[in-house]
Amino acid sequence: MGIIQDLFGKSPFGPLVEHSKKVHECVEMIWPLLEALIDEDYPKIRVLQDKVSKLEFEADNIKHSIRKQLPRRYFMPVDRADLDAFLHCQDKIADKAEDFAVILMIRKTRLHSSLHEKFLTFVNQVFQVTATLLTATVELQSLADTSFGGAEADLVLHYIEDLGEEEWKADRMARNLSIDIYNLESELDPLTIIFYEKMLLTLGDVANKAENAGDMLRNMIVK
Repeated sequence: MGIIQDLFGKSPFGPLVEHSKKVHECVEMIWPLLEALIDEDYPKIRVLQDKVSKLEFEADNIKHSIRKQLPRRYFMPVDRADLDAFLHCQDKIADKAEDFAVILMIRKTRLHSSLHEKFLTFVNQVFQVTATLLTATVELQSLADTSFGGAEADLVLHYIEDLGEEEWKADRMARNLSIDIYNLESELDPLTIIFYEKMLLTLGDVANKAENAGDMLRNMIVK
């Protein structure tokens, strides 16, 4: 039995799903962080930033555990390098969520009232992207059971296609929001404009990294 376990190893797909869920917990913290900024509740931002940092650390621990235990002799239906690339992309999503929390913490920036709903709408669209990725990712174990083929693979590819469309919507929203920000130049100081742009770019990166992870998942299926 020991020889068989050594040959086949332990499947990494269950832990990968757990890592994806933990990454999504990091992303979910963006909403209360933005609400705290709108309310100008800067002490709460610090508390939330600490929570995001802890969640990102937990995601890192799962990531390190997967890489440490990923057996090189495990008979996987996908290339080990592709799997590791997917893990790396997921890791970047959590990093960007933490970056957003840090940006809000390091300066007591007041968000212009005309931008409140626009930023909230944009964050909701970013969630649409990351939630679609999570929906696809939770199917990893089922994909492994079917050797990344069949109806299950077709379903995940459909999710990934939806993910691409949602990320395109997020990109379009980001461009429009950037225009709205610079239309306020006569009312705001340059440093505030810079911080708004940093917020916007970091949120956009969350969606971009999610799309990259979806591309890696697609690679695992179509190869």
